Order: sequence, then C-alpha cells, then structure tokens
Amino acid sequence: MARILGVEIPNNKKLFVALTYIYGIGTHRAYEILNDLGIDPDRKTMDLSDDEISKITHHINETYRVEGDLRQEINRNIKRLIEIHSYRGLRHKAGLPTRGQKTHANGRTRKGPRLTKIRKK
Repeated sequence: MARILGVEIPNNKKLFVALTYIYGIGTHRAYEILNDLGIDPDRKTMDLSDDEISKITHHINETYRVEGDLRQEINRNIKRLIEIHSYRGLRHKAGLPTRGQKTHANGRTRKGPRLTKIRKK
C-alpha cells in the first residue's frame, strides 16, 4: 500500500478514488491534483512510482490544508463559536444539528439512540 501524508492508500483502487481516503480531499479535489501533475486519474495506485507518490505528496502539502491541520482548524472554529455563545455554538455544545434541521422526529445521528423509559408495573 502506498503511503501519502501518513494515510495508507489502497492499491487496488483507481487513483482518484484512493486519494479520497485522505481527510480533506474529495473526488473533485483529487481530479484537480492529478490534472495539475499530469497523472492519469484512472490508473491504479499500485502502478505509481515512488517519484509520482512524492510529487503528489509535495503538491498536496504546498497547495491544500488536509488531515491534522484541517481537523485542528475545524475544531478551533467550533470552539470559537462555543466561546462567543453563538446559536451554532450552543447547538454544537448541546449535540444537536447546527444547520436548521428539525429534531422532533429526526436528528438521531446527532442526538444518539433513543432513551427508553423503564415502566413500573
């Protein structure tokens, strides 16, 4: 398996799909990276040479914020929203959806599983 930015990239997948295993890179950005470097996106990862892997790594490091840096930035933004007591910050703090979704019947992803009541007989 190839290793780019500390992430194991699967060998048997096409290159544009394999790059999406890196946090912060989706399919569109993967295509951009490969087009900038002149590498065919439909090649398999196992067909890459060490030189091409280092080119990809260097290009991603220079151009984009990914993995740990991106996670830290997102966490700092959420902490800032909580500190200034904005509505979105309060929703983050309470573990509720932050983008206007209804929560009466849905929202189980953020709220967690339903709490069952214990009935007395």
